[in-house]
Amino acid sequence: MPERILVLCDLDGTLYERGVLVPGAAAAITALRERATVRFLTNTDSTATAALADRLQQLGLTVSEDEVFTPVVAARSRLRSCRSAVVLANEAVREELAADFETVTSRRAADAVIVGDARDVLDYAALDVAFHALRSGAILIALQRGKYFRAADGEHIDTGAVVAALEYAAEVAAETLGKPTKAFAQLAVDSAGGRDAYDRIVVIGDDRSTDILMAQQSGLDSIHVLTGKAADQAGRTDMPEADSTAVSIVEAAQLVVGAGR
Repeated sequence: MPERILVLCDLDGTLYERGVLVPGAAAAITALRERATVRFLTNTDSTATAALADRLQQLGLTVSEDEVFTPVVAARSRLRSCRSAVVLANEAVREELAADFETVTSRRAADAVIVGDARDVLDYAALDVAFHALRSGAILIALQRGKYFRAADGEHIDTGAVVAALEYAAEVAAETLGKPTKAFAQLAVDSAGGRDAYDRIVVIGDDRSTDILMAQQSGLDSIHVLTGKAADQAGRTDMPEADSTAVSIVEAAQLVVGAGR
């Protein structure tokens, strides 16, 4: 019987860079699908899940919404019993989350404060609403806590800085739902049928501090692709090393397909 394989594949820096598909990425995903179940994992907290799947389709990748696993998807699973929350995130993400609970926009108690990409809504008043909710007993949820992200015009400060400010002011610790947490990996695996459904689970990504660390902490195999953030992290001894290294997603797919025969 062929080996049952689940691939948890990163997006930005692995399948595309600065909005441009990595050469051969579409064919590599097709090859992976022939031998494995694929889930696309990302720490993107600025786009609704359906819109992200559409964007991948436009890049030339055949992806369905239920194959995309984001911190927003993880938050909806984690906060099933939540009744109200302050959501520091853009409109698209707020709308996706609002399907599950009331969103609080004034200084009053709430069950949770959720922080995502808040570039469009972040000001003192919004921070103060979140601060008040935390001081009143709300839990702090970070969709992810990256330090910076890359865009076509360069690097930009990421969600982690906003989370750190609220942690400092309210004297609370955030629960992070995105990579590299074990919870994120487990929820993603559960979305594909659970660990028992597979003989091997492989994480493919460019970022050793998130993709490879998540794999290592979760007891999963890992392949580090030398695109995306790989050059920034070259020579770093404070980050984990992957089980295998590949020039790009093309070679990574060959490693998975070859090993799974």
